Amino acid sequence: MARRKDSLGNFELVVLLALMRLDAEAYGLPIFEEIEARSGRGAALGSVYAALGRLQEKGYVTSRLGMPTAERGGKAKRFFRVTPDGVREVDGVRQTLVNMWSGLPQHTVSS
Repeated sequence: MARRKDSLGNFELVVLLALMRLDAEAYGLPIFEEIEARSGRGAALGSVYAALGRLQEKGYVTSRLGMPTAERGGKAKRFFRVTPDGVREVDGVRQTLVNMWSGLPQHTVSS
């Protein structure tokens, strides 16, 4: 089955949720730290930026450059914000998962 071009991958969903949890414009490092803190799994910072780029192409996040800072050697941070389309997509994924989970037989996982 082909995926829609604008559908979310698992990691993209995690990045969007982390950005939504930060509840403001955030740049890559805090998003990365939020993912690590909440998921208990490591992720490459480069993977976060790649996902943010894909999310921006899909219209689920916007970005802007901040002011250059001395501690970054005069480079500016890129701040990201979830768009209304991004919020709707996350809510749609949540609803799909709830619908799929509903009525699912309980299975015991043996170790």
